[in-house]
Amino acid sequence: MLTKTATEPPKALPLLHLSMPRRPLSGLTVLVVEDSRFASEAVRLLCLKSGARIRRADCLRSALRHLRTYRPAVVVVDLGLPDGDGVQLIADLHGADPRVPVILAMSGDPDRAQAALTAGADSFLPKPVDSLAVFQQAILSALPTNAGGAPLRALPDEVIRPDLSGLRDDLTHVADVLSGAQDTTAIDYIARFLAGVARSSHDPALEAAAAALARDHLAGHALATDLARISGMVQDRLSRVAEI
Repeated sequence: MLTKTATEPPKALPLLHLSMPRRPLSGLTVLVVEDSRFASEAVRLLCLKSGARIRRADCLRSALRHLRTYRPAVVVVDLGLPDGDGVQLIADLHGADPRVPVILAMSGDPDRAQAALTAGADSFLPKPVDSLAVFQQAILSALPTNAGGAPLRALPDEVIRPDLSGLRDDLTHVADVLSGAQDTTAIDYIARFLAGVARSSHDPALEAAAAALARDHLAGHALATDLARISGMVQDRLSRVAEI
């Protein structure tokens, strides 16, 4: 987790959360803006164990619909969305009045961290987002402070394991997009989405294939070999998931 550099004393935790040590986010609503079912399931489980309510948007358009009807305490924004860049949504949330209390960015590409923090994110969570302690601390440390406060406390050292049905859905989605990939936008999306799915599922070979596709596309190289390799890898993993 990367956070903004602070010159102020450490923030104290709100008293509400100190009274519920096992469910420190009780009473908070989290909006997760994420197109990966596997990654959003991980955040759902993190919220469930922390006591928070969760709503999900799978694109920028859906996120804006949610934000027009209610104001969450926390917004978690994936930076690679199918209809635009999550960095712009972070900038819009940061500039809104009133501002969402906590804005977190997440991505499978750690090089995007600085752009997200510059846009106004309170923290950057590199995928996989599966540590309960990291997730809770990112939110608790960014919440507004109460007078008097209290020192930071130890958080549970637990790793979340999402159900593989979400991974199956993501791989099926990639296979569908690959079958009709023609233009530049589709290739960019496949590379970003697949890299995030690979990191979330701890699949370095698939992540390397997604990175190779992104590099070759940027360099203007022929992509037939990259796409064929990725298609084969996706089908192989779909077969494995189906057997579990």
